[in-house]
Amino acid sequence: MELRDYVSAVRKRWWLVATTACLALVAAVVITARTAPTYAASVTFFVSTPSSGVTDAYQGGLFSQQRARSYVNLVTSDRLARAVATDPGVGLDADGVKARISARTVPDTVLLDITVLDTRSDRALRIAESVATQFAALVAVLETPPGGDSPTVRVDVVTGPRVGTDPVSPQPARNFAVALLMGLLVGAAGAVLREILDSSVRSATALRQAGGKAVLATVPLDPRARQEPLLLEDATWSPRGEAMRHLRTNLQFVDPDRRARCIVVTSALPDEGKSTIACNLAIVLAENGHRVLLIDADVRRPKLAEYLDLEGAVGLTNVLVGQVDLDTAAQPWGDRDLWVLASGSIPPNPSELLGSQQMARLLATAGEDFDYVVVDTSPLLVVTDAAVVASRADGAVLVTRAGKTTVTQVRSAVLAIDAVSARLFGCVLNGAKSGGDDAYSYAYYGTRAGVPLLKAAAAGKPAPVTRDLDAAGRPGGR
Repeated sequence: MELRDYVSAVRKRWWLVATTACLALVAAVVITARTAPTYAASVTFFVSTPSSGVTDAYQGGLFSQQRARSYVNLVTSDRLARAVATDPGVGLDADGVKARISARTVPDTVLLDITVLDTRSDRALRIAESVATQFAALVAVLETPPGGDSPTVRVDVVTGPRVGTDPVSPQPARNFAVALLMGLLVGAAGAVLREILDSSVRSATALRQAGGKAVLATVPLDPRARQEPLLLEDATWSPRGEAMRHLRTNLQFVDPDRRARCIVVTSALPDEGKSTIACNLAIVLAENGHRVLLIDADVRRPKLAEYLDLEGAVGLTNVLVGQVDLDTAAQPWGDRDLWVLASGSIPPNPSELLGSQQMARLLATAGEDFDYVVVDTSPLLVVTDAAVVASRADGAVLVTRAGKTTVTQVRSAVLAIDAVSARLFGCVLNGAKSGGDDAYSYAYYGTRAGVPLLKAAAAGKPAPVTRDLDAAGRPGGR
């Protein structure tokens, strides 16, 4: 991935970065609020050794520095802790005293800084005062040679003991800043990681690369599609309706020598919107003045009768077994020349029935009586029904769901079509989010204040002239 890919991943999942940052900030607030304030008391010692002359002073200084470094461990020793714990004002045992004391040397000096941390400022000061007294006495004892009268090293208090009026922790400003920064970093890393691990198809470019086929249309995400799947009334002039007309135009140009009359609509997996695409494709074809037959060949999970509010008990399967003929089973829909053949009774052997000679003759007969035959079939990767029907039609259209269908599933679906020597006209990206790299701009075709462009034109406003592109990128039109 290049730098712009990382930036694009973070921008695409900005909500993840923002959520992580907010959670980190909330956690910092809670932790800071529940953390008891800690006060620091300090005392500084000066370590020295008796000397005479410049040479002795220099050597004594080096000796004092070495001694100061060794005193760091002495400050936290059990012996000093027990001595400090004997102070009745401290009120802690030796382990409690050790846990609160730390020491460090000032680099290149003979100064030794001792810090005492405690949740009570008065107790921190009392421990520091006791350490100042007991530590000097302990050093004097340890540094006095056997039989000697005075120690070879002495420590003197030069600063403190003193305690700060403000707690040293927690520090809200620092905690919040660190938490916010860490949240942003973790969120950005999570967004990039999800982008790397996400193999779903999200753009027309990715779909074209995955399937190796032309993208016939990009249907934008429409929250109303679940409640209003069909292109009726104002929905006809929505961006979704314009995308379906774009698909209609492109299908008319997929084969310049022979018009595709029988079109199978399928998908890799269920719930990718193939039945909705099939319905709306038939509607826009009929809208253009064509005589259209819509067949529900998804006999395992039929949906078209429910979408179109038609009777589905008698239909395709009944025609195939010879119970009724096509003219009797087909039902008119709407005020256009659109006819619907529902799925009919659910058979025990769908694949054999759809692959029979009766199915081939039915499609041939329908191709002669109608300008277009649109067939909705089962998903390719679930059962073989779609591949069988596609082999008897002029070609198929593969519907994919943006953000759901993976690259592997697209490739497997294309291979399933190729395996039966059927023709795949191209793919449709359904539910695409706007604002992508290759997003189709529908603002020109949209509505303003709920008024379709058709009504706007009737009110004296100029209507836009649309030009579609075919699968090869040539301008079409309607």
